[in-house]
Amino acid sequence: MSRTWFQRTGMMAALAISLVAAGCGGGGGSGVETADSAGAGIDGSVTKGPVSHATVTAYAISGGQVGPQIGTATTDASGHFTMSVGGHAGPLMLKASGGTYQDEATGASMAMAPGDVMTALMASVVAGTNSLQITPLTAMAQALAQQMAGGMTEANIAAANAAMGNYFSVSDILHVHPMNPLTPGAGTAASQDARNYGMTLAAMSQYAKTLNMSVSSSMVTAMMSDASDGTMDGRKAGTQITMGTGAMMGGGMMASSAGTGSLAASMSDFMSSTANMSGLMPTDMAALLQKLTASSGKI
Repeated sequence: MSRTWFQRTGMMAALAISLVAAGCGGGGGSGVETADSAGAGIDGSVTKGPVSHATVTAYAISGGQVGPQIGTATTDASGHFTMSVGGHAGPLMLKASGGTYQDEATGASMAMAPGDVMTALMASVVAGTNSLQITPLTAMAQALAQQMAGGMTEANIAAANAAMGNYFSVSDILHVHPMNPLTPGAGTAASQDARNYGMTLAAMSQYAKTLNMSVSSSMVTAMMSDASDGTMDGRKAGTQITMGTGAMMGGGMMASSAGTGSLAASMSDFMSSTANMSGLMPTDMAALLQKLTASSGKI
């Protein structure tokens, strides 16, 4: 990983921390959450399309690494969950596993493959109320933070969440609710943030369909690996990523363009297909499509 990348993420972390200190919430995906003062209650949603009956587990972060389990919950039919994490006030990781979702590209009901998970990081938990998303993008940010110097510190969590949001043009990956493109007319009232978020998730499913992957959650796992070293180039720390047994092209090896031009092409293909019920056309996503197509992959 280049010195320039570490310098840039360090600057982003400093900015995120200064915003928190100034009382600025939300934008940039700083990762600072609030919790129920009566006992640190968390509520949120697991989204790859809504993931029903998933197990969500909360872990304390200690010394930049995953610490003890401090809470667990199960999502309902809409992917929503609530849980208590007691008096925990520091960094926290949420991990979602199992459950089923409606794949955007195929319309099929799919079970999360064994070994596939989605994660999200919160830089701190303080008194109040919070609602957040666990998605492929928050999972990619968690994988990135874990590999940064020092691991999942509050500064690295803030920087990784902000960087992943910037890469996909989503202002706050923890709080923006992705538009569901399988809902008729969903794009009409959705913000551009929500459009970008929802179509990025759909593009991952479309890309998995293109590669004949049997379960699109395995695409999320591959994208997490790709993001972990700070560059979307189909490699993790210089080693080409294996997509899993569901990928039937190229021996299952991830393409160097998977997180850039190929993802943009998949997004365009999905939007032009009958599966897209959002009412949006590729022209409505022109800025993000162009950004991904031209991207060097640097997060």
